[in-house]
Amino acid sequence: MRPNARDIRVGLDRLVAGMTGLKHEGRFHEPNLDGTAGDYISFDSWEWPQGVGLYGLIRLWLFTGRDDLRQLVENWYEARLAAGLPELNVNTTAPMLGLSVLWAKTGNPRWKPVLDGWADRVIAEMGRTPEGGFEHHVSDKVNDNELWDDTLYMVALFLASYGQASGRRELVDEASRQFLVHARYLSDPQTGLWFHGWTFDGRHNFARARWARGNAWITAGILDFFDLADIANPVRTFLEGVLISQVDALLPLQTASGAWRTLLDDASSYEEISATAGIGYGLLKGHRLGLGTPAWQTAGLKALEAVMNNIDENGTVLNVSYGTRMGHDLQFYKDIPIQPTGYGQALAILCLSEALQHVGAEGQAV
Repeated sequence: MRPNARDIRVGLDRLVAGMTGLKHEGRFHEPNLDGTAGDYISFDSWEWPQGVGLYGLIRLWLFTGRDDLRQLVENWYEARLAAGLPELNVNTTAPMLGLSVLWAKTGNPRWKPVLDGWADRVIAEMGRTPEGGFEHHVSDKVNDNELWDDTLYMVALFLASYGQASGRRELVDEASRQFLVHARYLSDPQTGLWFHGWTFDGRHNFARARWARGNAWITAGILDFFDLADIANPVRTFLEGVLISQVDALLPLQTASGAWRTLLDDASSYEEISATAGIGYGLLKGHRLGLGTPAWQTAGLKALEAVMNNIDENGTVLNVSYGTRMGHDLQFYKDIPIQPTGYGQALAILCLSEALQHVGAEGQAV
């Protein structure tokens, strides 16, 4: 039975508790390039899963007006900034997206120097591929000459958000450039889906994996891009077309449960819930913004059911694939372990928050 608005609100409360309670229990040993220990799970770590998580919490705060969520997020940033910022790379930029939205909504002057400084360094220091794309350098690996789907969500959205809020149009323009360059090399013209990555060394798409979470970053990311900044019309209309082509390919690949598989077009790969949440969020938001047909809302609500069926009593999102490096064969993606993560929680929060604008008290679509 389709969840109603009350079910969704209960689910959101559980998701927040599940996110803030995440702890690294030593299952994964992933040291950073600077010798420090990598932690992609604990809520109090400055990394990309937590960055996506904070953005989800901020979106929920803005939708519900819950001051406890604002205070939770502000306390997180105060503590992390007091401890010192990490090295700049694609993934450590992710928490800056939430901070930019927080600053835009509260106007608190203490955040602006941090945001200005980080944005300046992204433009000046981040590695570039040919044609000016951001190389996907991360805390534990340098990926020279590589474009990944993930970069758009982790970096370009921050530039768009902060550029719009601060009046720094050059940052919005850089974000637009990144979407265009990544679309050129990662969007598959045959299917409309996106490949996980591209390398200019050999000029190929690695395993040509049409990976679900990578596609979710695009579905959600294009719509959040439109939401966060005023995008020049030629760029916006181009990306609308890219998005519609992607969704046209995604809809027939949704499984009976409402989920998508970790390799979208491989029936032997497992159903993956973080991607399902991200795609569901994008479909519902796209329908609300008038970009999609009623089929987008129908599929988005079906995805909502799949997500809610994978939230346990502690608020942990189940069946989430762990952080995924670039695969050189398709089996690599099938072998990624399942692990609760901040981005799993965050994408579910985004999906459920958006769903509240589509579901009535009795669960009917509105």
